[in-house]
Amino acid sequence: MNAFQGWDAASYGDSRAGVYDRQVAGRNDVPEAVGLLAELAGAGPALELGVGTGRLAIPLAEKGVAVHGLDSSPKMLAELDRAPGGNRVTGVLGSMTDFALDRSFPLVWVAFNSLFLVDDPAEQEACFRTVAGHLAEGGRFVVEAFVPAPEQFDGPAALRVKDFGAASLLLQVSRHDAQTQVVESLDLEVTEAGFALYPTRVRYSWPQELDAMAERAGLRLEDRWENWSRRPFTADSRSHLSVYTAADAATASGRAR
Repeated sequence: MNAFQGWDAASYGDSRAGVYDRQVAGRNDVPEAVGLLAELAGAGPALELGVGTGRLAIPLAEKGVAVHGLDSSPKMLAELDRAPGGNRVTGVLGSMTDFALDRSFPLVWVAFNSLFLVDDPAEQEACFRTVAGHLAEGGRFVVEAFVPAPEQFDGPAALRVKDFGAASLLLQVSRHDAQTQVVESLDLEVTEAGFALYPTRVRYSWPQELDAMAERAGLRLEDRWENWSRRPFTADSRSHLSVYTAADAATASGRAR
């Protein structure tokens, strides 16, 4: 059976909604992320693409910023609605490639590689165009993503241990198509309750590819760091946090300097 038959934008969220918080619980970047997002959002409103269960959107809303959270998965939005503080976030069902909202935002962001769940480069570029049409004057689009390391996926499909505890085990097997830059992986979670499978399909893009997409959408790279703490981005960085703004705003900023 091919776990990726019928894969679409909602598949990731629909398959993981009930376990997502547990599987990402080890990430400790929320305070830094929310601090930077609040700084960029100003008075708001702000929009998160791929809001999921509200890991970043809820604490940002608790700071007083009006937050909208878009997701293509109804199950993820249901988890957001049930989460403590989830009622502070306005959930929106839709695709990050072609949404149409009746307002503009000083901040739009997509975190934790969620842009790569859009597994076609043309659709990733469509996301940049759609975001550009929703940015307020001087607004910013923030993209958090990994820097590809294709050598990690080369060769035959390999099994690795992602996590384990006293009563649980999380395994992953992946395969990589270097030509299309697509990685398909399948997580196997083993608990006392039994077994569960969670597929993921991503199309990674290099930072320079994202910059080109942004440029064609009328955006320019304003800043790039390694992470939410604004650690400098270097050739050895394995992740990046890229901040894009409207091309005319970037030009004006350059003249002001």
